[in-house]
Amino acid sequence: MKLFRAAATIGIAKKLYDESRKPENQRRIKQAVEHVRSRRAKNAR
Repeated sequence: MKLFRAAATIGIAKKLYDESRKPENQRRIKQAVEHVRSRRAKNAR
């Protein structure tokens, strides 16, 4: 069971890595990071 869980985790991580390398997804990731940073900056004041 533990081996299956590890294999599934690796498979999911590889899929996320592959998707994050696509240019359209990189743009989305950058926008999401900027959004979170701006919200944190507002809350820190």
